[in-house]
Amino acid sequence: MHDDHIQRDFTSTVPNLKWVTDITEHPTGEGKVYCCAIKDLFSDRIVGYAIADRMTADLAVVALRAAIARRQPDGVVIVHADRGSQFRARSFQAVLTAAGLKGSMGRVASAGDNAAMESFWALLQRNVLNSQQWRTREDLHYAIVHWIEHTYNRRRRQRGLGRLTPRRVRASLHRQARPGSRLNDTTPVNQTDNNPSSAGVTLG
Repeated sequence: MHDDHIQRDFTSTVPNLKWVTDITEHPTGEGKVYCCAIKDLFSDRIVGYAIADRMTADLAVVALRAAIARRQPDGVVIVHADRGSQFRARSFQAVLTAAGLKGSMGRVASAGDNAAMESFWALLQRNVLNSQQWRTREDLHYAIVHWIEHTYNRRRRQRGLGRLTPRRVRASLHRQARPGSRLNDTTPVNQTDNNPSSAGVTLG
């Protein structure tokens, strides 16, 4: 399908050069919730995600479209994933091709090939998923969105970013590129309810 163009080098000197993506799941009293997220390796910011009650190719497609709409990359972005069926699906590959993005895949059953996403899931699990027993899908859906938007992207300082937040790293680069300008960091990031083909809008 695709070669591994990341080769476990989870660093990036500029935005929109390397994105990594993956899907996680967690149970609630109503059944499982699935989340697909996409991270930019420059700032570690989650630039697109989708949430649904089924793990389908549409889940990955909505997350990818959200990232493309938010970032509007004008160069070739490497989009790295595992070899799950959702990322090998024709619909996902079609979005990659239409946007001029470059697919990349790690080896089968090799979590280390996508360690940057595994570390994000570990944080989500510790701070949200395992923080309580979730009664409804809606409750967990809201908690995931709130943590990504208000804590991880905006307030959580990260050691790999020199104790800065993803938002501050992005804003700093923007100011360097355009002195006197200000980054609009409230651009919506799409996510979904139980129907991943129908994207909702969250806080940016």
